[in-house]
Amino acid sequence: MARITVSLESDLAIEVMLLAGTSSPQDAVELIVRDYLARGHRTEARTGDAADGRRVTPDRPTAQEG
Repeated sequence: MARITVSLESDLAIEVMLLAGTSSPQDAVELIVRDYLARGHRTEARTGDAADGRRVTPDRPTAQEG
């Protein structure tokens, strides 16, 4: 699998490591990205795809002033 390198400010990396309970910034960021993706998939499974919502729910008419 391909790898991507990103740069983070050291204080962000340290805070992520503390929150994730890991000893390396690489592991912490990977864990957080995986968690973010899993949450997105769970939300999609419950609510459907974002495009589905627009297709199913018609746009509300705007209030007319006058």
